[in-house]
Amino acid sequence: MTVPGRRSSTFMRLLRSGFTDPSAAAALLDSDALAAVRNDPVLLDALGATADPDLALRGLVRLAEAEDEPGRRVLLDTLLRSKPLRDRLLGVLGASEALADHLARHCADWHALETYEPADLHPGLADFEQCLADAHDPVRLRVAYRRCLLSIAARDVCGTIDVAETAAELADLATATLRAALRIATAAAPEDAARCRLAVIAMGKCGGNELNYVSDVDVIFVGDTANGADESAALRAATRLASHLMRICSETTVEGTIWPVDANLRPEGRNGPLVRTLSSHLAYYQRWAKTWEFQALLKARAVAGDPDLGAQYVEAITPLVWQAAERENFVADVQHMRRRVVDNIPAAHVDRELKLGPGGLRDVEFAVQLLQLVHGRSDTTLHSRTTLDALHALAAGGYVGRADAAQLGDAYRFLRAMEHRIQLYRLRRTHLVPEGEADLRRLGRSLGLRTEPVAELNRAWRRHASVVRRLHEKLFYRPLLDAVAQLAPGETRLSPRAAGQRLEALGYADPAAALRHLEALASGVTRKAAIQRTLLPVMLGWFADSADPDAGLLNFRKVSDALGKTPWYLRLLRDEGAAAENLARVLSAGRLAPDLLLRAPEAVALLGDPEGLHPRAADALEQEVLAAVGRADSAEAAVTSARGVRRRELFRTAAADIIGSYGTEDSPAETDLGALVDRVGRAVTDLTAATIGGALRAAVRDQWGDTLPTRFAVIGVGRFGGHELGYGSDADVLFVHEPREGVDEQEAAKAAQAVIAEMRRLLQLPTADPPLLIDADLRPEGRSGPLVRTLASYAAYYRRWSLTWESQALLRAVPVAGDPDLGRRFIDLVDPLRYPAEGLGDDAVREIRRLKARMESERLPRGADPTLHTKLGRGGLSDVEWTVQLLQMRHAWAEPGLRTTRTREALAAARAAGLIGTEEAQILDEAWVLASRVRNAVMLVRGRAGDTFPTQTRELAAVGRYLGYAEGTVGEMLDDYRRITRRARAVVDDLFYGGSALAPRPV
Repeated sequence: MTVPGRRSSTFMRLLRSGFTDPSAAAALLDSDALAAVRNDPVLLDALGATADPDLALRGLVRLAEAEDEPGRRVLLDTLLRSKPLRDRLLGVLGASEALADHLARHCADWHALETYEPADLHPGLADFEQCLADAHDPVRLRVAYRRCLLSIAARDVCGTIDVAETAAELADLATATLRAALRIATAAAPEDAARCRLAVIAMGKCGGNELNYVSDVDVIFVGDTANGADESAALRAATRLASHLMRICSETTVEGTIWPVDANLRPEGRNGPLVRTLSSHLAYYQRWAKTWEFQALLKARAVAGDPDLGAQYVEAITPLVWQAAERENFVADVQHMRRRVVDNIPAAHVDRELKLGPGGLRDVEFAVQLLQLVHGRSDTTLHSRTTLDALHALAAGGYVGRADAAQLGDAYRFLRAMEHRIQLYRLRRTHLVPEGEADLRRLGRSLGLRTEPVAELNRAWRRHASVVRRLHEKLFYRPLLDAVAQLAPGETRLSPRAAGQRLEALGYADPAAALRHLEALASGVTRKAAIQRTLLPVMLGWFADSADPDAGLLNFRKVSDALGKTPWYLRLLRDEGAAAENLARVLSAGRLAPDLLLRAPEAVALLGDPEGLHPRAADALEQEVLAAVGRADSAEAAVTSARGVRRRELFRTAAADIIGSYGTEDSPAETDLGALVDRVGRAVTDLTAATIGGALRAAVRDQWGDTLPTRFAVIGVGRFGGHELGYGSDADVLFVHEPREGVDEQEAAKAAQAVIAEMRRLLQLPTADPPLLIDADLRPEGRSGPLVRTLASYAAYYRRWSLTWESQALLRAVPVAGDPDLGRRFIDLVDPLRYPAEGLGDDAVREIRRLKARMESERLPRGADPTLHTKLGRGGLSDVEWTVQLLQMRHAWAEPGLRTTRTREALAAARAAGLIGTEEAQILDEAWVLASRVRNAVMLVRGRAGDTFPTQTRELAAVGRYLGYAEGTVGEMLDDYRRITRRARAVVDDLFYGGSALAPRPV
């Protein structure tokens, strides 16, 4: 009797043996089915050694109950007497609920685990074929298949075979099953079999002899004529046989299914014929196949059907596989394939994905296959279908480091073992690590982790995934460094030719130059070279992920040459996780940012500071510029300092823009593209205003001391006034002055003219910093009018002569530098002009429309594509801005929200006021943001401003990468641009050129 408040000795023993529900386990042990063995300590110890003792015990009770009395006595006697059977049977029952179900239905199948001969430990294909020989229908085939699977699982969970041998046995069993299924299909249609020859080619993991417990079996079918049959009739017969084979394996019966047979890797995928002749296969591969298809053909292996036809197929496609790296589009295809696509994985699953997640199985398999394609064309030792064998061959040939290959192999084996045990539990196709505590406990114990199985499993999984993530890139690039650094004696290295082939395959257009840069950076025994050898494998991968890897590597060498002797530079890149990736993105994204950085390399420190990429406030910029001007001893020195601040801040802005557009491994790309454009516009505008303010202070101080004889203000207009400047924008301004008391008006005008001339001179002095161009062409009378006017002169002109376009230009007028009071009074003066009471009259509206139409026909550059010109083209910046500005001039007198200089704010206010529909506003906003981003991208990529997409291939690809398009999709980018701007132009035609929204608003 159990003492109250205390646990029984049986309960405690069960708990110590690993049972999680000792009470239920005790009840099962007391069942009639186990009466003969319930008190046997051998059984309890054996159950405790399984992955899940509770599951193993339940399975054993079900099996014993399924047997009749004599059969149960034999089962239990043998279980206690034979340790091999005990370990095998209980091991399977504790790891697989699905196989326990099978044994409960087919209790005699436990005898398949009873023999323990040497030949039984490592069965081959012939043994599996023999096991399936009596299966003459799909149901019996399933039963026989499960019986064979039972023996494989037993050897697996007992450690008799390792993960690679398990995968090979599963592939052999799949091969035997395909042969048996074809035999059944042939027996059902002997007439079809007589008309054709059919070969079954295994692909994927089955072809590679590395199959999972539950996986689609990928195949390709090859057909030919037999006995003089017509080819088309033979192919129809072969198609019927192939279809029947697939159904035999895939369909669900009373015994369930085996696995799906997937033929979608065939030419043209599911849209192509199921069976082709050999010549048809070759014609497709020679003309239409993509790089990924040759990568898939690495695994091709003839497994069933006509052996001669299968051998002919493999022999014919093998040369094509090893020539794939010489294809014209190989680099673009590889870059596209290497870019991880996790968008299709639900967000909740990414961290649990063993196959496709970061540091998953796909990373290892892809890396090995790519290196095989690159180097296997000249080295036949790499022609292996199996991942681990190929990895060993790559290491033996010096194509990857031996230590790296060993670590990667260990990680791959562990991850595959996890995958096997997860699938074995219920024989379901999954690559997700379970979340439940019981499932994780069983999984950990099945892998030999017994002390704290859940915690140990998570630690081991994360450690191996981290190794894969780290070595995935290093695998490609570390041997390149070993080839040029030549440090470790006795290590097999890449030849220069092999190194060049690898660099070409990874997107480097000039591999010889790239190798010279690597040698300069990584050779030697200095601390600097040692740190570079640590950094470069990852940096090279990031460069290769860009549109111009060569430029990225060259710029990195230049920056390293300039800063290599400073103590903080390499330490920053090594220790600050984001700094190295940020630098790689910036250096390989185009010309502007690297040019800015190379003029002052110390700005690289911004990339490692969490706050370093945030734009600085306008007040802080103005204070820094004015302080620098105040310390200088001449106007030239003062503006040089101001332009130096501008250069640094332009780099900060460009770097943040590039990193936000590209994204990093830890931070995805910015999804709010309008926010990106606004951020750049604000930052460049504030910086331009501060620089002009500094130049004004320097010019005044140099000639007049602290006070100019006239009050003076700079008014920003155009994109400057709208806080919408891009990297290549000029500063559109108006100049206004007002003589101080007692100063002659003519003297004041001369002083104002002189200070403007001096500002322009200083801002355009030839230096290492980019010049700042001031454009005053939007002033009254344009270029024919005086460069600067008094406030009273502006008032007189606007009262008497002002044209509608001048009022329109004033919509974006805002003070940016100089006397703040004078600037405010100028704005008070022009407000009634840009926001006229009662809105524009019909004549003024017609004038604006005529001017816009004339501009469209006359100002578009000759030869420019109107569908791709970002400023003047269809649905571009001009279309959107003129439409919004007309709405402002019609309705801002009554709608305060429209009284803004910023296009997007005005558009949002018009939508809120009901002047434009929500959909139309979104269409215009999307087009405006896209056109602005294209202009910014062109400047970032080319280093000079432009209103159209580049024509040079690499520059166009770089613009595409900035805009979020993958390598090889520039056509899609241009199509998207045309589609978005075409929709915008339709809205402009309606609203600007005649829609009802432009009618006078009733008061």
